[in-house]
Amino acid sequence: MSRELLILRHGKSDWDVDVDDYHRPLMERGRRGALQIGAWLLQHNLVPDYVVSSPAERAIATAEKAVKAMGLKAASISRDERIYAAGLSALMDVVRATPTEVKRLMLVGHNPGVEQLLNYLVREDIAETDDGKLLPTATIARLILDCEWSKAGAGCAQLDSITRPKSLEEQFPFTGPGGSDFRDRPDFYYTQSSVIPYRMQQGKPEILVISSRKRKHLIVPKGIIDPGLTPQQAAAKEAREEAGVEGIVGAEPLGQYSYEKWGGVCTVDVYPMEVTKVLPEAEWAENYRGRSWLPPGQAAKKLNQKELVPLLEQLAAQLTGKT
Repeated sequence: MSRELLILRHGKSDWDVDVDDYHRPLMERGRRGALQIGAWLLQHNLVPDYVVSSPAERAIATAEKAVKAMGLKAASISRDERIYAAGLSALMDVVRATPTEVKRLMLVGHNPGVEQLLNYLVREDIAETDDGKLLPTATIARLILDCEWSKAGAGCAQLDSITRPKSLEEQFPFTGPGGSDFRDRPDFYYTQSSVIPYRMQQGKPEILVISSRKRKHLIVPKGIIDPGLTPQQAAAKEAREEAGVEGIVGAEPLGQYSYEKWGGVCTVDVYPMEVTKVLPEAEWAENYRGRSWLPPGQAAKKLNQKELVPLLEQLAAQLTGKT
């Protein structure tokens, strides 16, 4: 029985960020390339049943973007330290350790290792490309193996295809109430959730606000509802990542608002969240944002998203018993 190996090199990373190699993030081009590859795999019925990735930030972010575009949960990704800075021997160990029942494996890693792996497994010579690059960033190779994972070795595979993001559609198929069309992002990007984090201090509510990614204005945590998550779970995830807080998300939203982005309309459900834990900066993924506790009135004046103001006022009234 044949097996399939999808070898995906991480997307283009951002060298302008002052972090070490392991924590270097993707740039926008890299994030988009990973989404394009994931959407292409879904459209061609090539969704893997097992995904293993280097845990380095640029690789795991690539894996997450790709699997979400396929409708899979990010939690389904297996992280393997052996893939980071790996040579051929370590990558072969990872491939051979793949569970027997897996029919299609996707491995997300780094050069030069992934190119070494490709050249080692494929039995025929691989044609040179015009630019001399075998696996540029966010490029995926599809291999057909004629052996069990544990017996994988030199020349055991046939190369089916090598696919680069630049060869794919720039837009993504979108199915909505009006039918099907194409959008700038996969369809799940347009359904979002947000939280208004609060705490009670001496019987009075305070609202937690954070800065936007580019620190231009004040916001509350908001993000895409990733495949497999409920709106409340997605909102709690954004609160932890963006604001560095954990808490109890309300069972029902305070309300909803919409805004235009990515060539469509995003709909946001807004939930209250009672903050029960403030993470130290070392555990706060996006601590560059900064955070401030403000009285509801001040928060309402300073928030950039004015559609939030009536929802914030509604929450403040509920908390003070002035409904």
